[in-house]
Amino acid sequence: MTLDDFYFLLTESGQKWLADTAVPPVTPQNHLQIAARLRQELSPSQAQAVLETVLLRQKAAVKFSRAERMFFTRAALEQASSEVVSGYRAERFRQAGCQRVADLGCGIGGDALALAAEAEVTGVEWDPLRLAMAQENARVYGHGGRFHPLQADLPALTPFAVDGVFFDPGRRDEQGRRFYSVRQYQPPLALVDRWREVAGYTAVKVSPGIHYEEIPPDAEIEFISLRGEVKEGVLWYEGFRTGTARRATLLPGGHTLTSNDLPEEETAVTPPKTYLYEPDGAVIRAHLVQALARQLNATLLDPEIAYLTGDVAQETPFARRFRLEDALPFQLKRLRRYLQERNVGRVTIKKRGSPLEPDKLRRQLRLRGDRRIHRILFLTQVRGEAAVLIGQEERNQ
Repeated sequence: MTLDDFYFLLTESGQKWLADTAVPPVTPQNHLQIAARLRQELSPSQAQAVLETVLLRQKAAVKFSRAERMFFTRAALEQASSEVVSGYRAERFRQAGCQRVADLGCGIGGDALALAAEAEVTGVEWDPLRLAMAQENARVYGHGGRFHPLQADLPALTPFAVDGVFFDPGRRDEQGRRFYSVRQYQPPLALVDRWREVAGYTAVKVSPGIHYEEIPPDAEIEFISLRGEVKEGVLWYEGFRTGTARRATLLPGGHTLTSNDLPEEETAVTPPKTYLYEPDGAVIRAHLVQALARQLNATLLDPEIAYLTGDVAQETPFARRFRLEDALPFQLKRLRRYLQERNVGRVTIKKRGSPLEPDKLRRQLRLRGDRRIHRILFLTQVRGEAAVLIGQEERNQ
């Protein structure tokens, strides 16, 4: 999409085309028919802009409550934080008293929308199309007057006085492939050091897969999970630091666990007990499994595996709980016979610390039992030995 195409979408005619094309929703079944109709009435680039915007709005609905009125590019939508995550992060800027915030690499404004609810936000972006979209998206949320777009090349931009800085560096290349090292980020992570000299509060969005050796020693790392899926990491500097090294936060509930919650002694390793706990990915990424074990009065199955076990059913937002029926040394024939004797027709296979491929194992089990009878199989290690644990999930109340 070009900038001219975007401005067309903002016209009365463009708005009507967007509204008409969105009903009914675009699906694989009607996509070609809708595209052909648009090409008959509009220029090829305008037709593509209308169809792409409608499709991206549909996709963005899981991230933004007002997605049906917003504007996106495909790559920028992929990188944008969801409204829930950006709102949580913006609240920390509000609590810090930040009245002027620089959003570096603002993209289509996913974070600026939340930040501008409470502060004057300068959104810095090199791509003029993304910047124009960010301005319009801020208007959609009623914050257009507090969002100030600035087209600039970040590495060449001289830092200006603000209370807080949020930096969202690019974490994919032009082909959409992820960068796994902060050294590959565009612009590089080191850029934020110059801004820290003018701002008392600085936060940087990073990949949740960041290597621990690349975490700056003067930053607090937070891993954020949304509805059970790890979404991103955040480096908090200076005034944002809370006296802990690592934090796991679960949204939308706002539950948090920190490295200050870790026990003084190593968690015991025991055979499986009545219940198995599967920690949330944010807890695992933050290396806080033993902090959770302390909360649950649970033990580890293996020093290297992020499963916990206990005799008492504990309610926790930080883990899923399963009641175990059996724990067996892994032997294919024995497992197949076990499931056949219980007429099991379906299994869900989870694995940690096992080289086995779940789909291949499912075929090898040759299940012919009652499809209504279901079990969960955990392929894992128990005290260094290959094992399979069999159970059912118990939902937290």
